[in-house]
Amino acid sequence: MFDKEKLAELRKRHEKWVDGTLQKSLERAPERADEFITVSSTPVRRLYTPLDVADLDYPEDLGLPGEYPFTRGVHPTMYRSRLWTMRMFAGFGTAEETNARFKYLLEHGETGLSTAFDLPTLYGYDSDAPEAEGEFGVCGVAISSLRDMEVLLDGLPLDRITTSMTINSPAAVIWAMYIVAAEKRGIPRAKLGGTIQNDILKEYIAQKEFIFPPEPSMRLVVDTIEFGTQEMPRWNTISISGYHIREAGSTAAQELAFTLSDGFEYVRWAIDRGLDVDAFAPRLSFFFNAHNDFFEEIGKYRAARRIWAREMRETFGAKNPRSWWMRFHSQTAGVSLTAQQPENNIARVAIQALAAVLGGTQSLHTNSMDEALALPSETAARIALRTQQIIALETGVTNTVDPLAGSFFVEAETDRMEAESREYFHRIADLGGVLPAIEQGFFQLEIADAASRYQWEIDQKKRIVVGVNEYSGEEKIGIPILKMDQQGYDRQVARLREIRRTRDHRAVSARLSDLRQAAAGDANLMPFLIEAVREYATLQEIMDVLREVWGEYREPVIV
Repeated sequence: MFDKEKLAELRKRHEKWVDGTLQKSLERAPERADEFITVSSTPVRRLYTPLDVADLDYPEDLGLPGEYPFTRGVHPTMYRSRLWTMRMFAGFGTAEETNARFKYLLEHGETGLSTAFDLPTLYGYDSDAPEAEGEFGVCGVAISSLRDMEVLLDGLPLDRITTSMTINSPAAVIWAMYIVAAEKRGIPRAKLGGTIQNDILKEYIAQKEFIFPPEPSMRLVVDTIEFGTQEMPRWNTISISGYHIREAGSTAAQELAFTLSDGFEYVRWAIDRGLDVDAFAPRLSFFFNAHNDFFEEIGKYRAARRIWAREMRETFGAKNPRSWWMRFHSQTAGVSLTAQQPENNIARVAIQALAAVLGGTQSLHTNSMDEALALPSETAARIALRTQQIIALETGVTNTVDPLAGSFFVEAETDRMEAESREYFHRIADLGGVLPAIEQGFFQLEIADAASRYQWEIDQKKRIVVGVNEYSGEEKIGIPILKMDQQGYDRQVARLREIRRTRDHRAVSARLSDLRQAAAGDANLMPFLIEAVREYATLQEIMDVLREVWGEYREPVIV
């Protein structure tokens, strides 16, 4: 892309600048630090020029928007035609409370739903189980049966909006509940659009909400991919998630490399099942973190699209250009939010959201300023949504496609992200692949090292967090905090008991028996889960059948 003679001239000019203009400036005004680093602790050069991207091949490395390798975006016009989906993550307490919050957000301009579930639901327990004590509704909505799902979705236009559900080990069961609840309202499954996160590999790597051993868990994921491919063409049956890897403390490059490695593993398993890559790959989606380092994050998103497109075409032989697309949701970094001076989080979130937009996200959640203290209040959630709307409608950043392309720094960051990711791909391959690497603790130790280094930098004030280790004070919290309905648990348990009392017990027993037999074999489990759910078998009853057949996973101790 650059003339070699011109680059040689630039190199000489740069050396002259260093010895002259720069040296005189440093004598008058020394720099603030000996080294400047990204959030991932990667050194940042003082100046970026064409010398830093001398090998850039525009057609091969960038291309045009909507064309391979999609570095500049998966759509030719990006936000000039359609804005990203403003998909605010919501869920707390009972299904009634979360349903009300969904309606509130839709009334205020949200364009897609995103559901958070509480810990008992995420671990496959009913709300009244001993294991669930004290955790009802705390970090999301409690869903124990089809009846809860019916209440959660009451009055929502499921045939006109898309719904994302952040759940993993029990994802297939919760998805079955969603399908049956919609069908009971006369909405056929083929018209439903949305996403289940369903990314079990990142649970072993980072979030730790696994239940079963990796192999049967992967079988269940592929069951959903197969079922969705055949029955639900508008549904993303997996959202391959780097978000939680980053929240656990990874660097940006680790988030990218580990997420893509997981994605490649799902593709391999689905192909091994006998699925045509071009039949299922267009419905794969991704989920990334939007952290504090503005340019590093933008480089990460652009590199992600380029790597995925190249691997899908060259390694997996996909021929449909839609199979090469990386479509992703992004969420601002919860781990970056502070309980101290929570109003500062509004500024953090706005900058992180802007990075996601400039990086070409398809949908976005903006965290609320109070999330280091409690679940979001209505006021905080509204400000977070308004932040997206201001970026979309007031800043002008949506007027042109990939506006930072050609920036020497952004292109260098994009290249660095790809290079570091490929180094990780080789290391994971040398360990035998993703599952052996999990068993050996490779991902876990890499993330732990990065998290430890980041915290040390904060403790040593090598990294400043405004309001925490600098510019701190004794201000009292002056924002409204969400208060939970204290009677919510009683209503939830009463509904669950009523379901158990009034349902057809013979039908429930028969459907659970069918599921047990299918789990012991190799049939696709989705039809069996749907029939069990339809008879109001509870989440835990279904998950206990699978626990009985597959056992529970215990993570090995890594010394």
